Amino acid sequence: MAKDLVDAHPAAADVFRAADEALGFPLSTLCFEGPAETLMKTHNAQPALLTHGIAMWRLLAERIGPHVRCTAGHSLGEFTAHVAAGTFDFETAVKLVRTRGDLMQAAGTTRAGAMAAILGDIDVRVRELCEQATQEAGVVVPANYNSPGQVVV
Repeated sequence: MAKDLVDAHPAAADVFRAADEALGFPLSTLCFEGPAETLMKTHNAQPALLTHGIAMWRLLAERIGPHVRCTAGHSLGEFTAHVAAGTFDFETAVKLVRTRGDLMQAAGTTRAGAMAAILGDIDVRVRELCEQATQEAGVVVPANYNSPGQVVV
């Protein structure tokens, strides 16, 4: 993850070095070398995605930064938007996101579950589908109404 980006752009390398220092472990090594199974655990994936997003932002900001009037993000992307907007410094954000990932990892370990996206214009039937699935397989509930065409259960 991001190895080519970091090799090609010193500004991106600086972001990954800052993440390593802030977190106190070599996130960059995990991103560049894996193993993928470890990187994909949410407590690692979340700071890795934030770091990659900010590395990209730092490259883009050189060209488009003066023209950007606002930033926005969804879920984890909100942290990236905050750093881009200057409301959080990167080091604070990457520590917060690691803690967020730790908490989510712990919650998922103590109470196993899964998420899936339902795609298409079926918003009216989502609750009915969840009720049916609950009867057949365990508790299923709408978690995120992302858009009229995507609901996460």
